Amino acid sequence: MITPLLVGVFGVVGALLRFAVDSWFAHHPGRHPHWPWATLAVNATGSFIIGVAMGATGQLGLGPEWHAGIATGLAGGLTTFSSWTTATVRLAAENRYRAAALNVAANLALGLAAAALGLALTGR
Repeated sequence: MITPLLVGVFGVVGALLRFAVDSWFAHHPGRHPHWPWATLAVNATGSFIIGVAMGATGQLGLGPEWHAGIATGLAGGLTTFSSWTTATVRLAAENRYRAAALNVAANLALGLAAAALGLALTGR
């Protein structure tokens, strides 16, 4: 019974964080306002969180329910595959093929690097 509760509570936190990041980038578009910066940021952060969760929950003696809460709830509520793919399709539909390819490459590279960093920081 504790696992669904932890996933739900952490999922709400992740979704609220996602909303906050989206809102921040919407109000601070920077030099490239049509680039999906918020999606890239949350996906890389979520990959880092899952990497840390994989190593830290075991090291701290936390059970699988905590791993599920952090990885599935927090990171799952924060990250977004659907926004990433939709942004990529939108960029391609606007004939911005280099930007679409860069979006794919950036999410993949940063996600892998962030997950590896999270694992490395926890000694895994």
